[in-house]
Amino acid sequence: MDLAEPPFDPRRLRDAFGCFATGVTVVTGRAADGTRTGLTANSFTSVSLDPPLLLFCPANGASALPLLRETGRFAINILDLDGQPIADRFTRRGIDRFAEADWIDWDGLPVLAAAKAAFACHIHADHDGGDHRIIVGRITRYGLAPERESLLYLHGRYRRVHVG
Repeated sequence: MDLAEPPFDPRRLRDAFGCFATGVTVVTGRAADGTRTGLTANSFTSVSLDPPLLLFCPANGASALPLLRETGRFAINILDLDGQPIADRFTRRGIDRFAEADWIDWDGLPVLAAAKAAFACHIHADHDGGDHRIIVGRITRYGLAPERESLLYLHGRYRRVHVG
């Protein structure tokens, strides 16, 4: 293992972070005027069962972040193996990110019909995280499709779980 000391090379640090496999999520929200927004995030984790909390970490410059913070509500959609095109779509700007997928309404929040799991949340806490925000959500509703396989992200590429 090569030891790195400050100042860190951002590309190498990102590669080191990429050694940890994560699931892939799409975070969605809706403004009072009906405008939908969303972003792809692999920085997602459970926090607590009691109270039911989770977190995700969007970049400070994420176009969806202001609306999510303004409304105080969001949905986390955990993608299944067929979700890669959706994940890619939600990283792009200037397009209708919600096209080409089926969405259902959970109390005003857009939720991906084909999600492996989904959570509706209210913002519980919002913290500074350097070039990202740490958004903690209190879960108000969730759904699970256990028969679907999860989409993973590892070493900068989408992956699938090999269960043997």
